[in-house]
Amino acid sequence: MVEKYISQQTFESQEDFNGNFKINVPENFNFAYDIVDEWAKTHPDKLALNWVNDQGEHHTFTFREIKEQSDAAASYFQSIGIGKGDMVMLILKRRYWYWFAIIGLHKIGAVAIPATHLLTKKDIIYRCNAADIKAIVCVGEEAVTSSVDRALPDCPTLINRITTGPIIPEGWSDFRQGLKEALPFVRPREQFDNEDIMLLYFTSGTTGEPKMVIHNYAYPLGHIITSGYWQNLRDGDLHLTVADTGWAKAAWGKLYGQWIMGACVFVYDHEKFSAADMLRVMQDYKVTSFCAPPTVYRFLILQDLAKYDLSALKYCEVAGEPLNPVVYETFYKATGIKMMEGFGQTEMTVSIANYPWMEPKPGSMGMPSPAYDMDLLTPDGRSAEDGEQGEIIFRTDRIKPVGLFMGYYRDEELTRSVYHDNVYHTGDIAWRDEDGYYWFVGRNDDVIKSSGYRIGPFEVESALMTHPAVVECAITGVSDEVRGQVVKATIVLSGEYKSRAGEELVKDIQDHVKRVTAPYKYPRIVEFVDELPKTISGKIRRVQIRNKVI
Repeated sequence: MVEKYISQQTFESQEDFNGNFKINVPENFNFAYDIVDEWAKTHPDKLALNWVNDQGEHHTFTFREIKEQSDAAASYFQSIGIGKGDMVMLILKRRYWYWFAIIGLHKIGAVAIPATHLLTKKDIIYRCNAADIKAIVCVGEEAVTSSVDRALPDCPTLINRITTGPIIPEGWSDFRQGLKEALPFVRPREQFDNEDIMLLYFTSGTTGEPKMVIHNYAYPLGHIITSGYWQNLRDGDLHLTVADTGWAKAAWGKLYGQWIMGACVFVYDHEKFSAADMLRVMQDYKVTSFCAPPTVYRFLILQDLAKYDLSALKYCEVAGEPLNPVVYETFYKATGIKMMEGFGQTEMTVSIANYPWMEPKPGSMGMPSPAYDMDLLTPDGRSAEDGEQGEIIFRTDRIKPVGLFMGYYRDEELTRSVYHDNVYHTGDIAWRDEDGYYWFVGRNDDVIKSSGYRIGPFEVESALMTHPAVVECAITGVSDEVRGQVVKATIVLSGEYKSRAGEELVKDIQDHVKRVTAPYKYPRIVEFVDELPKTISGKIRRVQIRNKVI
């Protein structure tokens, strides 16, 4: 399937990749028809989705079945008045209903808005009014449906409340019954342009209200690099990405690129993460490709990996936050598998990554994708030299990358603040080594400027995480009359060290950082907390820590 959309499929080097890779975008591309339904037509019994939950339930779905169920979903949505351009929020966790619903929405041109089940009444009101949401499809859990019900009086555009049950509250519709009773689906006559809005994500909002990132119908094709070259998937692979469907990471690892490549998406639907259970599931179902944030790998390496048969596993990727080299080395020694780090944002597909022909450097994001014209921009507007820090930017004057966002919905001013003069400013700081590998430093707002040095939070956090007392940490800058800023460490201690919190432990941690990294980077201020402030997606809210008076 993928060969229809790229100029060349196999590559031997980064030079080959950069020079010969190109995505061919047809007019009026629609992932639902051109990928899902096409697989259903040519290979109806090909496995598309392999789903298991933590209660022992197991279901598999072929592409024929995904087509049938998404057709039913599309017909059902039409029957309740949902059509092209209408906004529909999906709060479906990892339930298999999510795949039926989102493909159904793509088929009728409605805009899918994946969202987390952790949304509060306030969150739902904000989202409904910001995007004029017309319908919500959610899991049948009282905590979720009650939040929607409490928000309803303040959401004038919200007409349809739909749940997967089994309990159907008063005023709600039964999604499962709607699929069963749906009339045969008839494809709409109206054309869907590649520049129509297909997907809207509310970002996690580490510094303010969530932004509304919108993607068009060509966006799925941008994930050919994500799945085909960063995740190195091939026809018949079984891929597991650890992510809730409410986040953009699910689009990266649970749907678009995987199905374009002909791989099967494996879903482990669990309520509470357990490293042992995750490893058991990977063993029992013979997962071949695995992608997770570093936090998950940190828990995995605490297990006795020799107890699990992971012989089917051949490729592992990591994203979501920078990778600590200690985690890389420990996992590699236990499994023989090198983790391939990748970088991107909700606003794009993978833009920097380690690819199969590369030897990864632990902690490095890798090299730029040929789909993006990337540069590192210094504060004075130059292209950064090797070893020099700069902001990651993408130039779009020659061609706009397939997969780069359309902008922030209903906010031209915010869009122009990061995307102007054919340059998209990511706000992320990195540096490039002499071999062309890129290394993440931190968000522009998070980089600490102390005594003429620019200190990235991640490099100090990586050093801190190698101390046995530290479970979690966040590095921020504190104003200082002499140095401009000094490094502050906010630390969650492990259980055995909590009783030892005091000046002696502070000095031991400071000395440890001095030994592990450059002495000038050590935290002059150390505070111990029970937990770090985070967004609903789990990202640390450094702005909240910075604004805290100590």
